[in-house]
Amino acid sequence: MCYAIVPLIASRKLSGLPPVGMTAACLAFAAVVYAPLAALTWTSAQPSAKVLAAVAGLAVICTAVTFLLFFRLIAEVGPARASVITYINPAVAVALGVSVLWERLTAAMLGAFALILGSSVLATRPGQHSRPSPGAEPAVAGLLPETAGRAAVASGQAQV
Repeated sequence: MCYAIVPLIASRKLSGLPPVGMTAACLAFAAVVYAPLAALTWTSAQPSAKVLAAVAGLAVICTAVTFLLFFRLIAEVGPARASVITYINPAVAVALGVSVLWERLTAAMLGAFALILGSSVLATRPGQHSRPSPGAEPAVAGLLPETAGRAAVASGQAQV
């Protein structure tokens, strides 16, 4: 749900803000939400330096940098097209699992991969928009105060 809402909010309400500030605010909010859960599950043993480095890498590279890129993508292509990137996450995860971790690739995974990529291509291609004839008023023109008069004159219903 958030993947669908955040791009719209970011493009409509937060487009004038710098991506670094939005990323910082998002990550700070997430930290506040997750802090009580982390405190409840805190371990008594200190994690190794390797584990702490892995967590730091996930936090900085896989989260913060990704947020920066995502907000930049929203600004570049708009919220609808930018949200498609979230759909290909499972396909990327499977591709990395097979290539890096040598996980088994099944026919179902290949079918899902094809469906995900195919639907992403269809969702991001330019649509076929019908264009009104030159000089024609939009269908909703009468609903807007600034065009109500023009729509009434065009339809012959203007009060003289």
